[in-house]
Amino acid sequence: MFLASLTVNLAFAENVFPSITEFRQVDAGGDTMLRLTIDNDSLLLNHDDGFYTSGNQIAARKVLNNAQQSVIYGWQLGQDLYTASNINLAPDKILAIDHPYAGWLYAGVFREFADKTGMASRIGLDLGCFGPCAGGARTQTQLHRLLKQPLPQGWSTQLQQEWGAVVSGEWSPVRWQLAKNMDLQPRVKARFGNIFTDASVEANLRLGQLCDLPEQIANFGFLRGEVKAIGYDAAIQGGYFNHQTLSVHPQRTVGELEIGYQWHAANYGVAASVIRRSSGIKELSNALGDENFVRLQFNYALR
Repeated sequence: MFLASLTVNLAFAENVFPSITEFRQVDAGGDTMLRLTIDNDSLLLNHDDGFYTSGNQIAARKVLNNAQQSVIYGWQLGQDLYTASNINLAPDKILAIDHPYAGWLYAGVFREFADKTGMASRIGLDLGCFGPCAGGARTQTQLHRLLKQPLPQGWSTQLQQEWGAVVSGEWSPVRWQLAKNMDLQPRVKARFGNIFTDASVEANLRLGQLCDLPEQIANFGFLRGEVKAIGYDAAIQGGYFNHQTLSVHPQRTVGELEIGYQWHAANYGVAASVIRRSSGIKELSNALGDENFVRLQFNYALR
């Protein structure tokens, strides 16, 4: 029994945790993929601009696939912006129970593993700055000037500055084949740090020309549902070590639904989806505090 348990634990560690030897193998034999991800509520064209209003991330991924498995090492750089429900409100007009203004600028590294059976994992570390040093005010103001949109008025009220670290992990035990062109994959995820601490479960349903491993040729629609338990959310509470006194509190359970389409060729890929997230603020009902935004993702292989 002990030897069987030890074997399972060693196999799990090998599939989850990075190693120098493996990194060198992936770096030497893998393909480099660039990925740009854009989250924005303005892309819905309904004149909403608030709460989680923007998230932009660029990532470089070194991908080594064989017939059975995929191993990926990479780095990412991103910026997330949060505002009050209406960016046209002057600071003295923003209600105490509205979403605070906040920015999170980060850089990180990660390792991903996937098997044809659907077993998959991801582990990552992000380091960054929360608050004025994240440059949220400048980014949103300059973008709105460029697009000739109303300028945000409340960045002078943004949450205080704090350096941050967030460790993240994901694990999927299996993928169920429901039909010839349909599958369902469950996943558990968690983050821990002074900016975000949470845990969630999700299920992803795919329909179409499916791929077994990341970055393979694919053409499918998908529907993803997620339920997240919130331990700490600096975008609502402020940095963990600042102890700010605020009138809003995080909703301890948040739901999310995403519907979209993904296409991937040999060297290019694109995905587009619409995400609806329930209110993350305890004092705001879903009718007042739910979040709706578009996610666009572009992939390009450097070969």
